[in-house]
Amino acid sequence: MLKKIALCFMFYLILGGIPQDQTEIRGTSIHTLTKLCVASEPILHKQQSKQHSKKVNSTHRNQQKNKGLSLSQLYRKFPETIVTKGPRSKKIALTFDDVPDPRFTPAVLNVLSKYHVKATFFVVGKRAEEYPGLVSRMKREGHAIGNHSYDHPLFTKIPLSQFQKQIITTDMIIQHIVGYKPRIIRPPYGDITEEQLKWAKKQGYKIVNWNVDSLDWKGLRKNEVKKNILSSVGRGSIILQHAGGGVGSDLTGTIQALPEIIQILRSKGYTFVTVPELLHIPVNK
Repeated sequence: MLKKIALCFMFYLILGGIPQDQTEIRGTSIHTLTKLCVASEPILHKQQSKQHSKKVNSTHRNQQKNKGLSLSQLYRKFPETIVTKGPRSKKIALTFDDVPDPRFTPAVLNVLSKYHVKATFFVVGKRAEEYPGLVSRMKREGHAIGNHSYDHPLFTKIPLSQFQKQIITTDMIIQHIVGYKPRIIRPPYGDITEEQLKWAKKQGYKIVNWNVDSLDWKGLRKNEVKKNILSSVGRGSIILQHAGGGVGSDLTGTIQALPEIIQILRSKGYTFVTVPELLHIPVNK
């Protein structure tokens, strides 16, 4: 019986058919829902490959070539599905990856609240399971939430079935916490295959990368983070930063630089918006 429920639930997820009435979902724990999703994996695809065993050291071994088209080719082929920036207005979007993380996320949220800035947070499903309160706070304070996979694999190293599982499972977790499935996905390391992109397009997702990289994942100091952002920012920029990291990560520079970045860019006439606002799309699917 349990397997049948799981299979039905997975079909609902794949087809985007979760009812607006959240009654069934709300009565079930996140961990139980995740187990159901995992149990239903064979219905997506029986063949699995090994997970990417070696953790990639940086979150930006970015823009690697896929086995088929390169990322630059994918941008040209799917301009409405995968983007790095918004329209050329004086609106820009601050984005923060690898959340939630109790070491850094609260401090970033505090700065954004102080300066009345709405940002976009790309959530890792496994972390959201551990710290749902931080994800709830993001929504409560008016920020947009995006899908950043379940456990941060390099998408170009996993088959389509595993990619689907990463997205669907994380959608389910986020929906359980905030009440909606995100419209936007940011691939870990910014990399994705054409096959995965086609599936995402069919499901109604928007893939969001960036055109300004703070490189803060390197543990840079405040002035280095500021320089990397301010030297590259422009109209419609999507700025990549982090509010979460791995063991030993230090995002102190990000937190310290953020108030000055906000004030400087505002003085230049820029307005901060969420990614969905920048792209004129709904936050949810």
